[in-house]
Amino acid sequence: MTDPCPAPFNLARHVLSAGQAAPDKIALAVLGPARAERWSYARLTDRVGAVAAGLRAAGLGPGDRLLIRIGNAPAFPIVFLGAAAIGVIPVPTSAQLTAPEISAMAAALDPAAVVAAPGIALPDHPAPVLEAAALLAGLAAGIDWDMGDPDRPGYIVFTSGTGGRPRAVVHAHRAVWARRMMWDGWTGLTAEDRLLHAGAFNWTYTLGTGLLDPWAIGATALIPAEGTAPAALPLLLKRHDATIFAAAPGVYRQLLKSDPPPMPRLRHGLSAGEKMPAPTRARWEEATGTQVHEAFGLSECSTFLSGSPARPAPEGTLGHVQPGRRVTI
Repeated sequence: MTDPCPAPFNLARHVLSAGQAAPDKIALAVLGPARAERWSYARLTDRVGAVAAGLRAAGLGPGDRLLIRIGNAPAFPIVFLGAAAIGVIPVPTSAQLTAPEISAMAAALDPAAVVAAPGIALPDHPAPVLEAAALLAGLAAGIDWDMGDPDRPGYIVFTSGTGGRPRAVVHAHRAVWARRMMWDGWTGLTAEDRLLHAGAFNWTYTLGTGLLDPWAIGATALIPAEGTAPAALPLLLKRHDATIFAAAPGVYRQLLKSDPPPMPRLRHGLSAGEKMPAPTRARWEEATGTQVHEAFGLSECSTFLSGSPARPAPEGTLGHVQPGRRVTI
């Protein structure tokens, strides 16, 4: 998994390529309390093509920046991939940001357009606003992939702001190729897995671990519907045969306030975002009979230290340097 990124390269094409071998397989299921909204790989790729065509028709092209103002809905990753497919640089942002907050980000970013869903604050910026629903409902032809230098900008994320104001971080197209090092070094992900991630789509942890990684390997991504309480997650994990669970430690703590039901398909959990307290880890392992593998990283470069199913972290440590990473202290 440490071989060089091929050139030319496009991150969206790479993410969707594995699904071509099984177009009817479920790529994404958004899990509600009573039913799940399911997207096959064929449907996902078709709607990515529709968004790509819609963005081209709106006058966007390679190098333009696209601000995404969408909540936890399938439209979010579809718009992200549709933009990247044609060389437009998507900028995912939290739906919880206020108008002043997103206006400050837009002033620094200067997007060519904004894609928005109803009810989400928009920036005070002259860029045109495109409706996410209209883009997804458009006609799709074959995707004219923007193939190019793997080092060219692929997407932009904002840091959490723990060191001050959030700052825009540019990731190259090859960043998604480099994520393959985490499949062995942290997640233990395979094409047969059903990975449930309990985070917001805009967060790099969810976007990468919960969506892009499963699709790039041909697995199934499970995402709780917006507003799902942590207490409901154990039942969703059991009902939808999740094999891997990924969340921040705080979600684990909330989930473990009651005894979770047996989850025979679950192989292990993944944790990132903050240090998991030892009592939370012990309680999870006792309740589920599975381990939690932690990872440490930064918005600027993803994770680089982790434990994994193949190489669990020694007690009292975060884990090992992932294969292919170089870490200097």
